[in-house]
Amino acid sequence: MSRMQKIELSRLRFADHVRAGDVVGWPQGPGEPLALTTALVAQGAELPRPDLLFGLTQSDVVRPELAAHFGIRTLNGAGTSRRVTAQADVFPAYVSSLPGLFREGLLPLQVMLIQVRPLPDGRYTLGVISDFTQAMIQAARVVVALHNPALPLTGGDAVVDAGDIDVLVESDTRLIDMPDPAPSEVEIAVARHVASLIPDKATIQLGVGTLPVAVAQALSGHRELGVHSGVVSDVLVDLVERGIITNAHKGRDAGKTVTGGLFGTQRLRDFAERSGSVEMRSADYTHHIGVTASLQKFFAINSAIEIDVTGQINSEVAAGRYLGAVGGQVDFVRAGIASPGGRSVIAFPSATPDGKVSRIVASLDGRPVSTPRAEMDAIVTEYGVAHLRGCGLRERARRLIAIAHPAHRESLESALAARLKQEGLE
Repeated sequence: MSRMQKIELSRLRFADHVRAGDVVGWPQGPGEPLALTTALVAQGAELPRPDLLFGLTQSDVVRPELAAHFGIRTLNGAGTSRRVTAQADVFPAYVSSLPGLFREGLLPLQVMLIQVRPLPDGRYTLGVISDFTQAMIQAARVVVALHNPALPLTGGDAVVDAGDIDVLVESDTRLIDMPDPAPSEVEIAVARHVASLIPDKATIQLGVGTLPVAVAQALSGHRELGVHSGVVSDVLVDLVERGIITNAHKGRDAGKTVTGGLFGTQRLRDFAERSGSVEMRSADYTHHIGVTASLQKFFAINSAIEIDVTGQINSEVAAGRYLGAVGGQVDFVRAGIASPGGRSVIAFPSATPDGKVSRIVASLDGRPVSTPRAEMDAIVTEYGVAHLRGCGLRERARRLIAIAHPAHRESLESALAARLKQEGLE
C-alpha cells in the first residue's frame, strides 16, 4: 500500500515523478483531470521528453505543439485527439483487450493522472469513468490524483482504493461537458430505419455523437428497453424519464443501466448519482463476450466511416487522416449476433453531407478493415436496411448498392463488375 502524499495544485512538479522513457496517461473523455493535464503540458520543457498516452479527448490540452516536448501515443483519433494523430503512434486495439494489455505491460504506462472524489468509507470514486481506467491505475508506477469535488458519487468499478493513489492534489472543480449534438435530417432518416429493427424489451448499446442521439430520439414509441453500453450520454436521461428505458428485461443487471463512462453534462452526472440506476463497470465487463452474449435481445448499434460492397468496415481513416477508432465496435458486433434474439446494426448516412462521396464503396483501397465482412449483420442508411447475414458476396453487394446514395449506384455497379472479374468471381 502506498503512502499518499497530499499537496496543493500550485506545488505540483511533474519533474519529481516523471523519469526518462516514461509514458504518462489519463482517462478518456470526461475522465481527463484538466488541472493535471494542463499543468503537465505547461511543465513540458522541464521534463525528459516522456510519451503521452490517451484515448478520446474533448479538451483543448491535446494539440500539435505537444510534439515539441512529448512523444504522443493515442488509442484512437476521436474528439480532439484527431488533432495530433499525424504526429502520434496510434495503437489499434479492441476495447475488450485494453485492460489486459495494460496489466501485462504490453501497453506500457508508468505515470497515471486521474481525478477523484472521496467516498464516506475512505475510498475514492472516479465519478464519470470506469472503462479500462482501473487497469491503467494498476499498471502505473505513480498515480497522481486530482481531488475534484464536482464529480458525481458513483460506485462499482469507478471506485479506487486510497492505497492506489500516490499523490493527491488539492483541488479543482472543472469537468468536461459533452452535450448531445443535434442530428441532421439525413441522420434522423437513418435512425428511423434503425428503430424499426428494435423490438420492445430489447437491450441496446449506443455510442455518442449525432447518430446515436437520433436513434435514441427515434425510440420514442418503444417500451421497456434496457441499456448496456461502453458509454452513455444525456439522451439516457430522456429515455428513462419517459419510461422507455426500464432495464427490466435484460437477462442480467435488472433495473440497471450498465456503462463504462458518463459522456454527457451535469444533467447526466446528477441523474447517475441521484437515481442509483447507473452501474459503472470496467471494460472487462461491459465488453466481455461472456457478459454481452447473455443479454436478451441485445441490439448493438454502431457506425462507420465507410463500407465496401463485400461488407468490410473502415471506422478509422477518412481523406488520408486517422479520425476514428478500432474501439469496441467488433466487441459489440459479435455480442449482438451472439445474443438470443439480438442483432448487430451498422448505421450511417449513405454519402458525405454534400452528396459527392459515397460511403458505400467498391473497395477500401488499402484503408483499414476495422470490422471484417464475416461479422456483418444489418447495414442501415437513409435508403433502408441491407440484411447481410447468410449472404454471398454477389448478393450482399446487390443489397448494399440498393441502399447507397442514388447518385453513386451506377458507378458502384460498374466498379463491382470490374472487382469481381479481378478476383476471379466473374
